[in-house]
Amino acid sequence: MHGNIRIRAIALGILFGLTICAFTPFNNAYLNATPLAGGHFPLAPFFILAWLTAISALYHKIMRSHPLLTGLELITMWILTVIVSGISYTGLARTFFINLTAPFHFASIGNRWKEVLQPLLPEALHPTDPKAVEELYNGIKGGPFMDNTDLISSIPWAAWITPLMWWGAFILLCYFMMLCLTNIFSRQWVENERLNFPLLQLPRFMEEALDQGLYGSFLSNKFFLSGLLFCIFLHLMNGLHFYIPSVPEIPTLILAGKYFAKTGLFSGFYKLKIYFYPAFVGFAFLASRQISFSFWFFFLLGGFFYGLLNVAGLNIPASALGVTFGPTLTRPEETQMIGAYLVFFCFIVWLARHHLLQVVREAFGAASTKGEAEWMSLRFSFWGLIISGGLLTAWCVYFGIPMLVAVVVLIAFFIFTLVASKAICQGGIAYFTLTAAPLDGITALFGAKFFGSVGIAVTAMCQKILFVDLRESLMPSLVHGSKVNEWIKNKRLFLIGITIILLLGIAVSFAAMLMVCYKYGIRELQLDWATRTSMTVYDNVVRVINEPAASTHWVSTFATIGAVVMLALVAAYNRLPWWPLHPIGYLTAYSSAMKILWFSFFLGWMCNQLTLRYGGVGLFKKVRYLFFGLIMGDFLMGGAWALYGLYAGQSYQVLPG
Repeated sequence: MHGNIRIRAIALGILFGLTICAFTPFNNAYLNATPLAGGHFPLAPFFILAWLTAISALYHKIMRSHPLLTGLELITMWILTVIVSGISYTGLARTFFINLTAPFHFASIGNRWKEVLQPLLPEALHPTDPKAVEELYNGIKGGPFMDNTDLISSIPWAAWITPLMWWGAFILLCYFMMLCLTNIFSRQWVENERLNFPLLQLPRFMEEALDQGLYGSFLSNKFFLSGLLFCIFLHLMNGLHFYIPSVPEIPTLILAGKYFAKTGLFSGFYKLKIYFYPAFVGFAFLASRQISFSFWFFFLLGGFFYGLLNVAGLNIPASALGVTFGPTLTRPEETQMIGAYLVFFCFIVWLARHHLLQVVREAFGAASTKGEAEWMSLRFSFWGLIISGGLLTAWCVYFGIPMLVAVVVLIAFFIFTLVASKAICQGGIAYFTLTAAPLDGITALFGAKFFGSVGIAVTAMCQKILFVDLRESLMPSLVHGSKVNEWIKNKRLFLIGITIILLLGIAVSFAAMLMVCYKYGIRELQLDWATRTSMTVYDNVVRVINEPAASTHWVSTFATIGAVVMLALVAAYNRLPWWPLHPIGYLTAYSSAMKILWFSFFLGWMCNQLTLRYGGVGLFKKVRYLFFGLIMGDFLMGGAWALYGLYAGQSYQVLPG
């Protein structure tokens, strides 16, 4: 599947992507319907891809002419919608406006934000009009009854021009750095390491079948139909049960924690849950066996570690964490991930050392080479990374962050993002969450005093906007895009499409979210999580300012343990061909996402293991269609119930949100 793409593919990708951006805030925040763009294999883009592929195949068969869109063009359209879809909600817009206004709207005598926090926040980074902030949370008077024209004219745009200009510059520079980083590492990951990219397997097989005129055979494959029909039956029954409780339900969640004691060796499992998501079983089957095994193995090992500490009498209180910014960090033991992320980043760099040396040589004048997965030259990527990094540093310094702090924080932001991107793309993790945040790593190394008062306030805002909730982060989608780019000959057109859709996607997402907020008011929207987590960030900032203590010895101890364990894992993985564990599995041991997905990875690994052991590669090539069917069935039923949910007013959710 190699060739040129036509402008129509880019245009359709932009059209569908911007439509998702425009509708998502209303769909998610107001209707509380099935998320359209959740995770790194989002529902709406794949639902569109599946139907357009079927329509294109049918048109080609009936008209016996050239297809309206080739398979390569369809997968290009799909990846463009994937790239932009996360921006409209959790990837950016979901918490953005709350993040900017929470220190002013929620200031009270009790939290002392007015005295401690507000003087530290530069005026250019938030709206200064109290009425604009009040209406954002309470809605414009009569807003629910306004049509869009009246609503747009009633929104206090003037109050937002300055903060949107400054934050827009920050976001665009970050996105450009991600694009440059992706371009630099694309040759290493796509061509040198030959990553498997499990999340791309089904779209690639679909579109290859379309280009070969075999899409009908693909859909009629008995293994594929078995997986597809299984999911249709499962979600038909459970969806009907959701709307009509008298219809029997097929359980997909088992609360296994009740079978374990709260103390003793198995105390780490007393909250254990077993979720069954067929699509994620499919992704796990398509991933490397070593990686699938490592995900569930390290998750269970992490539970045993809690139990071992309990048996040893080391019941470390949660208060030993001190102040943290991690989205799911709840116990000191989980700070192992700070050291693990840093060591794994070094491993990524070490594996790519020869390639990175080539990048530096080309940046300083050596003859340029071109990789199949690269959008632009390595020289341009290198200097683009340096210049955008310098501009981001200047942005931070301009708003009061000390230069050293700015440099360290930005490096930490992109280290965590790069490591997470590789874990997502290599492991096939469609739903991913960080355990510890970048600022937690800096605090563990240098202490909270390192930031200064203004530094911790502004960097916490920056982190909350782009670098802490990576469920819909841009960079993993760009890495997937680099793999798609390997198949495209006219790469510049693809890059132009990415640039346009990112610029327009940010604008449309912000406008759509502002319209929903001012129409109904944040208080009436399903944004409780966004509000709560934003307030937690600022509560923690105030705590750090009032008591800038160094990190506790437990955090430092477990971060060191994490670094040592990861160092041993990468050494064994790199030196011992028989070694069964992949270091990526350790990175997700305490992730909240793995609490949901561990059993799916276990099932996928077990099926993969049994298939290859008793049937070899031949059976694997046949059986994988069963797992293609599971993925297709889950997402088609998810899309179907999402559409019905718009009519019914409430949605049965097929996938984790």
